[in-house]
Amino acid sequence: MFTGRKFMAEVKKNAKKTGEKVDLIKKYRSHKDDTGSVEVQVAVLTKKVSDLTKHLKKHGKDFDSRRGLLMMVGKRRRLLNYLKKSDEKKYEKLIGDLGLRK
Repeated sequence: MFTGRKFMAEVKKNAKKTGEKVDLIKKYRSHKDDTGSVEVQVAVLTKKVSDLTKHLKKHGKDFDSRRGLLMMVGKRRRLLNYLKKSDEKKYEKLIGDLGLRK
């Protein structure tokens, strides 16, 4: 458990991550109350994948996190496949914005 300064630093770090997530949701939402559309889910998963990749570069033997990363990448891939089938223009725009390949 954290005490004092370490705790406050952890709170600030988590608040920053939450703010980044809110910014992603605002950028990719299709209407005011949208938090679960495919585009939003893919954007949030991409951010999580990026963060977890950085973590795994530092902690190479963290196999539990590696499994979580692989599950997130698979989920993102399935969502992207669905988006490609349902609306190819949105798919192309999204992978261009996020810098994904396929």
